[in-house]
Amino acid sequence: MTIPQITLICITAIPLLLVSLDRLRIDVAALLIVAALGIAQFLGMGILAGANEPDQALKSISGFSQPVIITLLSLFIFTSSLEKSGITRWIARKLMKLGGSSEWQLITLFASTTAVLSLVMNNLAAGALVLPSAMEVSRRTRIKPSKLLIPVAYGSLLGGAATYFTTANIIISNLLVSASPPQPPLHILAFFPTGGLIAVTGILFMGLFGRKLLPDREPAPEQMMARFTGSELEEFYGLGERLWEVQVPADSVLANKSLALSGLGERYNLAVAGLWHRHQANFAPSPDQMIHPDDILLVVGREDRVTALTEAGVQIGRGNSSEHISERGVSFFEVMPSPHSQALGHTLRELEFRNKFGLTALALFRGGRSFRTDVGNMPLVLGDSLLLIGSPRHLKPIQNNPDYIVLEPDLSDQPVQRKQVILTTFILSAAIYASIVGMPVYLAMLSGAVLLALFNILDMEEAYRSINWQVILVIAGMYSISLAMVNTGLSQWVGDHLLNFLRPSGPLGLALGAFLLSALFTQLMGGQVTALVTGPITISAALSMHADPHAVAVATAIGCSAAFLTPIAHPVNILTIAPANYRFRDFFHIGWKLTLVSFFTLLIGMIWFWDL
Repeated sequence: MTIPQITLICITAIPLLLVSLDRLRIDVAALLIVAALGIAQFLGMGILAGANEPDQALKSISGFSQPVIITLLSLFIFTSSLEKSGITRWIARKLMKLGGSSEWQLITLFASTTAVLSLVMNNLAAGALVLPSAMEVSRRTRIKPSKLLIPVAYGSLLGGAATYFTTANIIISNLLVSASPPQPPLHILAFFPTGGLIAVTGILFMGLFGRKLLPDREPAPEQMMARFTGSELEEFYGLGERLWEVQVPADSVLANKSLALSGLGERYNLAVAGLWHRHQANFAPSPDQMIHPDDILLVVGREDRVTALTEAGVQIGRGNSSEHISERGVSFFEVMPSPHSQALGHTLRELEFRNKFGLTALALFRGGRSFRTDVGNMPLVLGDSLLLIGSPRHLKPIQNNPDYIVLEPDLSDQPVQRKQVILTTFILSAAIYASIVGMPVYLAMLSGAVLLALFNILDMEEAYRSINWQVILVIAGMYSISLAMVNTGLSQWVGDHLLNFLRPSGPLGLALGAFLLSALFTQLMGGQVTALVTGPITISAALSMHADPHAVAVATAIGCSAAFLTPIAHPVNILTIAPANYRFRDFFHIGWKLTLVSFFTLLIGMIWFWDL
């Protein structure tokens, strides 16, 4: 073993050991490795390039320019748009309906969901799409995220092993064509029998034993912060008791007037929560909203104030107190005056609150009592909380105002925004299709993310907030390890020694060894790089032994998906660390057992489907 190889082992092993002992954050470890490899190259140790090329120290940060980083940034944006649309909450509700609050059922359902999605899309995309639903179920059932997110990650990896559309599988298929002598590429369904069998047994294993093997970690407080839904806020403030439906006939004096000129607020002290015009609903309408004949107004106020409206020639109907208007798409927010707020001692009317922020106050909670009448005329005191209705796009000004503290609700009872779901899903599907027919995945996903911004489906501020920078730093940092392993020859050295040991065991032993070799390298190098390193070695060995190179190639590729032992083995693993508060060793605790399950299932698959 050479000095550069020994140096590489030390530079990599020490930070990762500290991470495994919870002495160092994983993102700090990744940056430390990047810096150390760059310095070693600069000092002429030949880690990343030739020993006489100190300027190649720049390669230590080349991970930040890798396609996977662009893909991941784009996927964060897609996921945020889908989460905003409510589709992830819809998926969460459906899975909760199927699994209830049973841990083993939910573990099985989430692993199965990501596995199925991974058959037709990138593993990382599948995990990123399902993760918000898993977090939503965790909040609703109080099952800790650490019980659900590893199944999400491993489910995507197991599904990826069964499909041709996994990057490592495509690489291995192409390596067969370039072998000597050239071999036919793998069929599009070549991975499905063996990989599908491994996926099924792996998911069953997690469902049956996951409750005991998965870690029981307390999540970060911000991940599980208890928030009221809009429906719960309606009940807390007693809003249903003061909800009324007001129908405006053509001969009413309110017809063809704007809300500002109608006198509903100034004269009758009523708050307009919504307006139905034909079949379109407008909740928290603006003061210049016109009232058309036959419109229905949803107003909040005392019965005597609403009854007085009959003089305006309207028809009064009692709102359904058991019905929650939040479930129709109404957005509620709680706002409190901050300590030392300049709003204290002033009324909302004096502050011109509605004109300034575009939000309507429906109720005020003070001293254990909810006030729903004349809210705009009550001077604010410290400890008050206001129930506001309005569009989420009006939140930013008040959130940036130091005089107020904004408490956003849990959105789980909100309906799905079908237009946003359709547009986002269409753009994402188009990006996936483009990647399948040949466009680079990173370019297809980036183009889709840009379209989301251009069509204003997701604004850039929301896009920036959606990015998990810890994930980006870890993935970009770890790329330099794989680069150094190839350049120093460490990967070739390990591969040659392992295959020399396995050759006497025949074709079946070679296939199983190819799986183990790829699985070992994948823990540090990632599946895509591992395929490029181990694929030529195992295919060449199969040809020299007159074994079926296609069977060995499938085993090699499936090993590239066995990224179960470390969180850095695949980006989808890294994606789950922060939300579930995982430790480095959590993945190994269940991962080595799942690797064994996959190994013995592969053994059956190689005998059953490939006649080895």
